[in-house]
Order: sequence, then structure tokens, then C-alpha cells
Amino acid sequence: MSRLSRIADFGQQVWLDQLSRQLLRGGRLRRLIAEDAIAGVTSNPAIFQQAIAEDPLYREDLARLRAAEPDPERRFEALVLPDIREACDLLRPRYDESRGDKGYVSFEVSPRLAQDADATLAEARRLWAAIDRPNAMIKIPATRACLPAIRDAVAAGININVTLIFSPRQLDAVFAAFRDGLAARHAAGLPVAGLRGVASVFLSRVDARLDPRLAEAAPELRGSIAIASARAGYAHWQAVFGGDDFAALRAAGARPPSCLWASTGTKDPAYSDVRYVEELIGPDTVNTVPAATLEAFADHGEAAETLTRDLATARRRLAELAELGIDLDAEGEVLQEAGLAAFDRAFDALLERVA
Repeated sequence: MSRLSRIADFGQQVWLDQLSRQLLRGGRLRRLIAEDAIAGVTSNPAIFQQAIAEDPLYREDLARLRAAEPDPERRFEALVLPDIREACDLLRPRYDESRGDKGYVSFEVSPRLAQDADATLAEARRLWAAIDRPNAMIKIPATRACLPAIRDAVAAGININVTLIFSPRQLDAVFAAFRDGLAARHAAGLPVAGLRGVASVFLSRVDARLDPRLAEAAPELRGSIAIASARAGYAHWQAVFGGDDFAALRAAGARPPSCLWASTGTKDPAYSDVRYVEELIGPDTVNTVPAATLEAFADHGEAAETLTRDLATARRRLAELAELGIDLDAEGEVLQEAGLAAFDRAFDALLERVA
């Protein structure tokens, strides 16, 4: 067994945070699925911006679409949605074998719609129909404005990957949106079994923002807050979806959204390059891993159940952070705005390239 495939022994899925035509046509994704138990793929505007810029396999189709499709956003979709479908088809055996637990491929709604719930829901419906694969996931940001879109998309039976979650308050709001969407669907007499979702909690950006302030005020907390928050968030997930409030939906076949650990590439070279993988391995979770981190773990990562390790210490560190006057929920709002701005810039660069 490879080092990566051993993670599955502890109930966690590893998804690749990368997609390109070369990855598909060159056979690397197929090998990762077969040899390293890669169970899904995520994409975002930055990933596709890089792929289209660097992968020569896009050039011929892009030249054709420039002549045939006048709208840059529709041109981009016409270029990459076939890749999303191809990745879904490649992962379909994993989806079928696991009865819908694994094998998902995520595609994001336009980041320009992050403050418009109605437009986001309409885009989610349109993209879900356009991809037309049961193992697709539509990515929606965890902004306050989009919470109703998340709830209504779940109620409509669309698999959702909620992205850009940085704080406990944001995570709890996403849990509520999923729960309300499942409840509305069940109340309407529609099936809730087979519907899948993930709540993508971003990690390394939290430490990158807080570490400079902690260096003098509390150096012992440096590099620990993102992991502590993730462990506390997972304990909250267990409480929310493991208790009586979710029992009726669970009996009807509903599955709670899994916690997905995102932004898992280490930004500070002083830390281990696999720390955001090794420290958060546990059941019913997903880790979406960029290519460099995937290669690092394949080389020297160690798999063990670590997610539930020493929850008391995680909570103590979060309490110490609050005692320093640092509000993790407020910091999460800042980080989410920065993340949206970064996706906007990547999307603009992407549309400029296809135009």
C-alpha cells in the first residue's frame, strides 16, 4: 500500500486539488485513483487559470471556441466542462462501489455571484444540469448572502461543496443551511438518501494570518490555531449530526455534510510540509490536497488517526487565543473576503486568457 492509500484505513478520503486536461489524458489521475486511493477532485478559478495557461492540450479547442462563442464566461465553461465530465466518469466506479460516498468532482459557480443568493442558486441549478453527472458537486461560497442558496440547492437535490469557511461561526451556519435544506427536501416527500455535501474548512491561511501577531504575544500558539479550530469544528459536527435533532433525517437516509480540510498546502517553511494532512486524519472527513503536498505525503507522510487527538488541548488553545483579544470569527470574515477577492482576480485572469 502507498502512504496515501493508508489514510483511507482511518475513514478519511483524499481528494486531489487540481484538474487539467494533461492530468486526465496523460493517465496520471487514473494512476492516482488506482494506486493511491484518490477518491475525488476539486477545482476552482485559480486551478483552471493555471491549467489553461500551461496545458497545451487546451489550445486547439480554445482557438475554435474563440471563433464560435462570443461570451468569455460561456467560452470558459465550454472549454472545461468536458474535463469535469471526464473526471466524473473516471471516478464513477469509485462512486458506484461506495454507494455514493466517494468519487466526486467539484466545479465552482462564478465568484462574482458571492453576494447574490438568487443568482448563485440559478447558476448551481444550471451547472448541475449541464454537467449531468450524479457524482458532480457544485461549489458555493459560505458567505452570509449565499446561505439561502446553499439551503435551497440541497433541498433541490444538488450535491454541494461549500467553500471558503474560515471560522467556527461560518462552519455552524453552513451546518444549519445543510440541515435545513435536507429537512425541507424530506418534508416535501423527496428522497434525501444519495445526496452528498462537504463543508470546506480552510486551514493554512488561518495560521498565515495569525502567526505574525502570535510571534510575540503567545509564541507557543504559532502554527496551532487552524488545526485546533478544525478539531473543535469536527467535535461540533459530531454533536450537531450525531444527536437527536438529526435522527429523523438520518433514519430517512440523509447524510450530513462531511468536514473537508482545504488550504492544506503549508505556507510557512518552518512547518512540516504535510502537517495539515497528518494532523487531521479521521473518519467521515475529506482532505483536498494540492499536487505538491500530495507528492510530499507520498514520500514521507505518516497515516494515523489524529483528528480526535487531545481535543482538550485544542479547546484550550482557542480559549487562549480569545484571551489575547483575537476573535477567530472576526478574523474569519476578513479571510473570507480576501479569499473571495483572490478568486475574483483568478476568474478575471481566466476570462482574460480565454478572451
